[in-house]
Amino acid sequence: MADNSFDIIIIGAGPGGYVTAIRAAQLGFKVAVVERDYLGGICNNWGCIPTKALLRSAEIYHYMQHARDYGLSADNVSFDPKAVIQRSRNVVNRLNTGVGFLFKKNKVTLIWGEATLDAPGKLTVKASKTEAPKGSLGPGSYEARHIIVATGARPRVLPGLEPDRKLVWTYFEAMNPDKMPKSLLVVGSGAIGIEFASFYRTMGAEVTVVEVLPQILPVEDAEIAGIARKQFEKQGIRIFTGAKVTKLDRKADSVVATIDDGKGKTTAAEFDRVISAVGVVGNIENLGLEKLGVTTERNTIVIDGYCRTNVPGIYAIGDVAGPPMLAHKAEHEGVICVEAIKGLKPHPMDKLLIPGCTYCHPQVASVGLTEQAAKDRKLDIRVGRFPFIGNGKAIALGDDQGLTKVIFDRKTGQLLGAHMVGPEVTELIQGFVVAMNLETTEEELFHTIFPHPTLSETMKEAVLDAYGRVLNM
Repeated sequence: MADNSFDIIIIGAGPGGYVTAIRAAQLGFKVAVVERDYLGGICNNWGCIPTKALLRSAEIYHYMQHARDYGLSADNVSFDPKAVIQRSRNVVNRLNTGVGFLFKKNKVTLIWGEATLDAPGKLTVKASKTEAPKGSLGPGSYEARHIIVATGARPRVLPGLEPDRKLVWTYFEAMNPDKMPKSLLVVGSGAIGIEFASFYRTMGAEVTVVEVLPQILPVEDAEIAGIARKQFEKQGIRIFTGAKVTKLDRKADSVVATIDDGKGKTTAAEFDRVISAVGVVGNIENLGLEKLGVTTERNTIVIDGYCRTNVPGIYAIGDVAGPPMLAHKAEHEGVICVEAIKGLKPHPMDKLLIPGCTYCHPQVASVGLTEQAAKDRKLDIRVGRFPFIGNGKAIALGDDQGLTKVIFDRKTGQLLGAHMVGPEVTELIQGFVVAMNLETTEEELFHTIFPHPTLSETMKEAVLDAYGRVLNM
């Protein structure tokens, strides 16, 4: 096979792209990845990973400020904004190096540049504006029997809220601010908006969140989102739901926002900075998709359960292939895609088994149907709840505000959904994800022994509560 010819070429080296490449190489394919900006994509460089590094700094700062609650002393607690940001960038650099190492280990070829599809099985790579890593191939024509589009997504821009990189930020600028704002407006209360609201509030900013929908964290169970909202407001975050920002007046070093509260009242308030967190849109432009007749919808590529588009030999995974726009969904889709190409007959993607996590304080995590979604489907359900205030480990941690909630099918005992708000629930949720993937029933969870004392005991207690058997409430 010539140097420009491969079995599989993947466009994009984000979490979906690089994991797909590694799995394809494991399966014996000759694989190349085209990337134009940076290894690891948005997730590793400007999303999942650096935000968690920032939030970890905020968490430690929070506990230092509350040292007396734990019988400790920490006086004159402060932080160095530049050092906090630099730590997050150091984490990014370490992961980028890791992706490059994995490519070399698995004999994945890196092509540096911007790809355009010419025909099924053929693409052209043009030069990138960023410097190419050593050992990568450059611009030219390339061929592959299978081409997988994994180009990710970018921040959505709304008229009147256009980011300017100084006063109005996207998550790019919010992760590397020119200064720590004393006041901040966050437009949008999805995972991105709430995580930044949580970070900047902990670091001392006065934070206001505006959400156009009736609840914050709109994809979450309403009861869980309500508990989270109360905790955020207790921390001093001001929240407007069913509201919208109708106007931004940009000054030299601040922004005056006009907020319609949805109840007939309009107010104007001045903020140092604004974060626009109103979602993301797929990167489908300039790929040649229209020329090939690839079906797109709402700025994403339409695929089936095996990531196939309507054009044979062209596939799509991750954010560019539609919601939920999560790194782990992209990775799993990529594995499904190449295993299907290999003929291994993997299970198609089941979006109800994709967990979602928001790393604010308190953390929020979920999988499966919300209570309302189950009711909308006319399902006969049992709902169980257990508050963290009844959990010994949570009390010992000094972090006992939260709830674990489970939803079962009353007739079959099938676990339909699990929703959590509280300490470390982004780690705990995987227990429910595994249970649902194994088609676990309540009976099997009854017989499962959970270690004591752990936060995971809230999970079993919630299951027991759904069947009138709760022990510690």
